Amino acid sequence: MPLVPIIMPQLGESIAEARIVTFLIPPGGTVEADQDLIEVETDKATMTVASPCKGRIEKFTAQLDESYAVGATLGHIEATKEEVARLGLDVPAANKSSDTEHASKSGINSGKSRVQPTIRGLPVPANAAGASYLSPRLKARMDELGLHAADLAGVAGSGAAGRVTVEDFEKYITSLEKHKMSAASSMRVAVADAMRRSWTRPLATVGLPVPLDAVLAHRKSSNPRPGPALYALRALAIALSENSAVAGRLVGNKIIHPSSIDVGFAVEADDGVLVPVIRNADKKPLKDLTQRYNELVELARQRKLPPDATGGSIATVTNFGTFGLIWATPIPLPEQTLVLGMGAGRRMPHWDEAKGQFVPVMEAYLTLSFDHRVLDGGAAGRLLQRIGELIKQPEKL
Repeated sequence: MPLVPIIMPQLGESIAEARIVTFLIPPGGTVEADQDLIEVETDKATMTVASPCKGRIEKFTAQLDESYAVGATLGHIEATKEEVARLGLDVPAANKSSDTEHASKSGINSGKSRVQPTIRGLPVPANAAGASYLSPRLKARMDELGLHAADLAGVAGSGAAGRVTVEDFEKYITSLEKHKMSAASSMRVAVADAMRRSWTRPLATVGLPVPLDAVLAHRKSSNPRPGPALYALRALAIALSENSAVAGRLVGNKIIHPSSIDVGFAVEADDGVLVPVIRNADKKPLKDLTQRYNELVELARQRKLPPDATGGSIATVTNFGTFGLIWATPIPLPEQTLVLGMGAGRRMPHWDEAKGQFVPVMEAYLTLSFDHRVLDGGAAGRLLQRIGELIKQPEKL
């Protein structure tokens, strides 16, 4: 009788593997189609693997307490030709007297399949633990080369439970030497280190479209003209002054509130980003901030920021709309809880109740990325709504 493989199914959109918890039917037992055969555990829930057809369990090749990737073969079922035909497979009969390997080759796997499997090999084994554990020897070697665990994210380890061994590490380093390399600038390394530390927290992003017509009109009548990001910075500062807890940092079981509303803004420099800081941004009106803002932009581009304009900010504003982007998910700095982003303005149709028709409105998305340990979606949404309300009234900024 032909052998039908029992395949680890796709148990969820983001699930790549599952651990075998128990076998619900012993080898040799008869089963019906869709009958539960194996109980498995993912990082989300305990689920079951069902029988693909009616037949007798020939054997389980999977082992208890071991993890298997989606698409892996967990065992085989002896099935009739009628069952095989029902599955849409053309399979020659397997020789019962042959060994298991020969039976597999002459069974389902040797037949010409009319139904192709949808699961293919993953670029990195799903059960590879990567650099989740670093031995003292491996840490010393990485420190010697100035590397971090994040640099080994794509390495599949050969050690116990898929851990990366020193031998795996050395092979990886050797393979890199075959590729073209260029030195990373000190700024690029600093940005990479900051983002690596930022990403150790659970981050989330919310977005809100905001009309900019009032801002654009206000800019035309202003001298000097404030930059678009400065309007967002000032609105953020006022919103945070009304409730500074949302910009607090979680340390242990305490929320550390900021002592002042010092807000930074991102400026693209050579091979990186600098973040000048405007101190007490909530206490100075927009017209008094414009000149200082423009000065800091130029100093940042020259990489000559003064000490009093660097570090210690509680939030950052970034205008990714300058790159033509309408939506992005910027990452807050390690010492900050949130970052406000502004997308490119676009002319969009809005319904005008008074006119009873759609009218063109210049609109841009604001995004707020935040540390989900400190803020939930509701609090982040309310903060973003408040910022949007303030931007609609630039004369009050």
